[in-house]
Amino acid sequence: MSAAHSSILIPRSSFLTVLIRTINASDPDPEILAQAAAVIERGGVVACPTDTLYGLFADATNADAVLRLFELKGRPADRAVPLVADSAAQIEADIGPLPPLAQRLAARWWPGPLSLLIPVGPAIVPGVHGDTGLVAVRIPAHPLARALCRIVGHPLTATSANRSGEPPATTADEVRERVGEGLSLLLDGGPAPGGPPSTIVDASGAEPKLVRAGAVEWAHVLTSLKGSDGSASLT
Repeated sequence: MSAAHSSILIPRSSFLTVLIRTINASDPDPEILAQAAAVIERGGVVACPTDTLYGLFADATNADAVLRLFELKGRPADRAVPLVADSAAQIEADIGPLPPLAQRLAARWWPGPLSLLIPVGPAIVPGVHGDTGLVAVRIPAHPLARALCRIVGHPLTATSANRSGEPPATTADEVRERVGEGLSLLLDGGPAPGGPPSTIVDASGAEPKLVRAGAVEWAHVLTSLKGSDGSASLT
């Protein structure tokens, strides 16, 4: 059996036995991707690297999957979780159209570590956004993360792979130590870049608002919205 198809079974208390698969993050094996997508479609939670940290991927349109994710994280029900998607078309299909400000920021920063808070449609489980009507979403600069979204056909959760309040994981070993017993599948794609999580910006209105500082500096976000003469251009 090749390294790309190696696996380790780890007992767990509920849902499925945790399976660890080694995968090339830059050129994911279609067979392993299909397996991961099938797990997500059954309501499971998959951990894999992104362009920042290891994230927990679950179907944001599946209420049981979202509940399982919150239990795994030990996350309060009123705390929203960010999403990732394969494309702007996927976001529009399941979340809703990007507001004008979000369109401008997306054109500059996607794919990349900038999450945009936008109005959410009924396809996304309310638990994802804490009944706020807004959800943070981005297109990650990571082929494995985008491929999972594309194959599943829906935006996926991408909250960090750790229990709430604990340090985020940047390696598969750290994921296994912190949340391994609650996972359905762990895709070991090597170390994630690490550093801060994605920056979250409220782009639902006419002006941007910083929600969470992160990988993209707030000053750079504001600069990207200025006109050629240096003046703010938010519309």
